[in-house]
Amino acid sequence: MKKIVLSLLLATSMVFVSCKKSEAGTDKGSTEAATSAEGNTYKASPSESIIYWSGSKPTGKHMGTVNLQDGEFIVKDNKVVGGKFTINMNTITVTDLKPDDGKEDLEAHLKGTGDKEEEDHFFNVKRYPTGLFMIRRIEEENGKTVVYGALSIKNVTKAVNFPATISVTDNQIDFVSDSLVLNRTYWNITYGSKTIAGTLKDNLVHDEMILQVNVKAKK
Repeated sequence: MKKIVLSLLLATSMVFVSCKKSEAGTDKGSTEAATSAEGNTYKASPSESIIYWSGSKPTGKHMGTVNLQDGEFIVKDNKVVGGKFTINMNTITVTDLKPDDGKEDLEAHLKGTGDKEEEDHFFNVKRYPTGLFMIRRIEEENGKTVVYGALSIKNVTKAVNFPATISVTDNQIDFVSDSLVLNRTYWNITYGSKTIAGTLKDNLVHDEMILQVNVKAKK
């Protein structure tokens, strides 16, 4: 089968439209900003939360999901002011292929659990079993709620931002991001990238990975 990029890594649809390019840069101070926020804590429900992903190459694309391990929002004056979320990279799943029709092979390739030589092609979950997203701040811009934070994958942390719809009640938070486009090479996910010398056209995988995040949290 033809192996396609995962993108990572965090809603109601598997079709991604109106993608917003996210800022990406070295993120300094994000941990302090997220953890210093004071307020009420809402714990994420992993069983009710999900991250959709999509990745492509010139001849097609694949899509799937990855789950949260845990997480929390910090709320003050009925607004989210911080939060952090652990991504369980071992839950990477391909949803557009059927079992025994390439699904297991692609999932193993993305996780790096197949051939030892392929361990670090994508996410190498044995070495990097979790990812992390931390909210730095949330601002209202041009009528939209924009989340600024830091995404860590494979021990690389970069700043990202994206619009989201956030509903806060006394007992629950519903967090639904817009689709966001990230350049996977910023997190050292370079398999099949055009940036790598010697990459053959038949092995080319687009650098853009598309994510959409659904998180439900409860007080």
